[in-house]
Amino acid sequence: MKLNISYPRNGTQICIEITDDLKLRPFYEKRMSNEVYADSLGDEWKGYVVKISGGNDKQGFPMKQGVLTTGRVKLLLKKGSSCYRERRSGERKKKSVRGCIVESNLSVLNLVVVQKGEQEIPNLTDKVINRRLGPKRATKIRKLFKLNKEDDVRKYVVKRVLPPTDKYKKQRVKAPKIQRLITPQVLQRKRHRFALRKKAAAKGKVARDEYNKLVAQRNKEQREKKQERKRSRSHSTRESKSQ
Repeated sequence: MKLNISYPRNGTQICIEITDDLKLRPFYEKRMSNEVYADSLGDEWKGYVVKISGGNDKQGFPMKQGVLTTGRVKLLLKKGSSCYRERRSGERKKKSVRGCIVESNLSVLNLVVVQKGEQEIPNLTDKVINRRLGPKRATKIRKLFKLNKEDDVRKYVVKRVLPPTDKYKKQRVKAPKIQRLITPQVLQRKRHRFALRKKAAAKGKVARDEYNKLVAQRNKEQREKKQERKRSRSHSTRESKSQ
C-alpha cells in the first residue's frame, strides 16, 4: 500500500510504499478523519500523529466520508456530493464509491500530519515550499500570520514577482486585492447607509402619521354626515306625523 503523506504547514508532500502488513495494521478498521499514531512506520516517525483524509482502492474508486463500510457501494450522487462532479445542471448519477473504513484492499491511503514528532522526515518536514498564492480575505490573512486586529493586514499580503517581458522591462510585483478589509472609507459608507436608512424610517413615520391623521379626519366627516342624515330623517318623520 502507498501512503500519500502531506504536511500542510510547510506545503510539502511525500509518497512512500509500505509492503510490511504489520506496519499498516494500526490503520486498519480506522475511519476517515481519525487520528492515528505513526510510530509503526519506523523509528523516524516516533511521536508523529497523522489524520486519515481519504484513499483509493486498487480499481481507483475513492473513499467517501459517511459510508460506514469497508466494501464498495453504489450511491445516487448530486451536486455538492463528494466524489462527484455534475456535467449538466441538476444532473444526478449513480457512482461506485469505497466506504470510509480502512482495509487492506486499498491501493493508496492519504494522510495529513497533525502533530510533528522528534525527528525530521526527509523532503517532508525539513524543507518549506513557499506558497505561490496567498489568501485574499482579511480574516484568513490574520489567521495565517497569527495577527491581531490592530495589525495592518496590507503589509502581510503574499506577493509574487513577475518576470520581465518585452513590454515591461522593470521588475513587477503582483498582489491580490484584499477582500473584506475594514478601512475608514468602508466605515464611512456603512455610516452613510445607516443614515439613509434612518432618514427613510423617519420619512416613513411622518408619512404614516399624516396618513393616519387624514384617515381619522375622513372618518370623522363620514360620522358627522351620517348623524346629519339621521337627524334630518327623524325631523322629517316628526313633521309628517304632526300633519
